[in-house]
Amino acid sequence: MRVPNCELCESEGGEILFRHPNYRIVRVMGIEGESYRGFCRVIWERHVKEMSDLTSDERGLFMDAVFRLEAMLRQTLHPDKINLASLGNLTPHLHWHVIPRFHDDATFPKPIWATVDTLKAPPAASSSSSSLSAPADSRAGFNVDWAETVRRAFQQ
Repeated sequence: MRVPNCELCESEGGEILFRHPNYRIVRVMGIEGESYRGFCRVIWERHVKEMSDLTSDERGLFMDAVFRLEAMLRQTLHPDKINLASLGNLTPHLHWHVIPRFHDDATFPKPIWATVDTLKAPPAASSSSSSLSAPADSRAGFNVDWAETVRRAFQQ
């Protein structure tokens, strides 16, 4: 069932990484996706508002996708923490946020929706880089194509 004026019924909600008949996994785009590397949503295809609107089997299928995605992001990006959230106050279409968190992200340790801490310095850039491109980050998993890794893992 599609509901008019529902953002997640009328749009994909991000870049599709995997589509199952009952749910889709998307990479969050825009400023949120740029600010929080690896930020994904798992979105139930049919418009429902609450987890209890699903059958027991559907809940198991949905949460299995959330947990598999969490594990894949942890393995690939090595975040300091993963945040899982299902709010839906602004978009009452069942979806879960899966958000890798890093100590140097804009709002850590606060929720991503908190006011950005303007005093937090960005990660130090390498001064030895002679090219105009951004220096490679030395953190484990930082330069990994995590989205492609998620796509491949869920297609197996």
